[in-house]
Amino acid sequence: MSKWVWVGLFVAGAALSWGVYVPVVHRATDLLKSNMRAFLMVGLAYFLVAVLVPALFIWVLGDPTQKPGVNFEFKPMLFGLWAGTAGALGALFVIFASREAGPLAPYVVAPLVFAGAPIINVIATITYFHPVKTPPDWRFFLGLVLAAAGAAMVMIYKPTDPKPHAAAKPAPTTVAPPAQG
Repeated sequence: MSKWVWVGLFVAGAALSWGVYVPVVHRATDLLKSNMRAFLMVGLAYFLVAVLVPALFIWVLGDPTQKPGVNFEFKPMLFGLWAGTAGALGALFVIFASREAGPLAPYVVAPLVFAGAPIINVIATITYFHPVKTPPDWRFFLGLVLAAAGAAMVMIYKPTDPKPHAAAKPAPTTVAPPAQG
């Protein structure tokens, strides 16, 4: 398979995973009735998927992604920790935002986060991580404006009456007939 097929599959997997993240985490905070308990479960999932699986590959099965000469060195490990911290803080902020937004969370939080993140990503990339020598074309900046406009449109035209999920209906009450005397 071509490398671009793999890129497409991995991008689709990330989009699917992150696309359902906010609705799922919102449901978790509602059912657990706690931001911290939801975050604990997210952390447990991170541990299972992002610690145990790579550890199995690195130390038991062999790392199929390792390049020659690359190993655990201080600076690369710091960047890995920085990335993990950014991801974990992002998850925590999404959990708190979802809880505060209530039933509108999937309609409001995700579009704002996932429209804002690419804008921040490209600005951080062109100014710090991979600085460009020449300013980007004007269409690049138009794209940033359109991304922000898209987030604004989602906020303005979001659904107004989301159905609460599985809200328990109160049990009907029966009233005893008046006592006859």
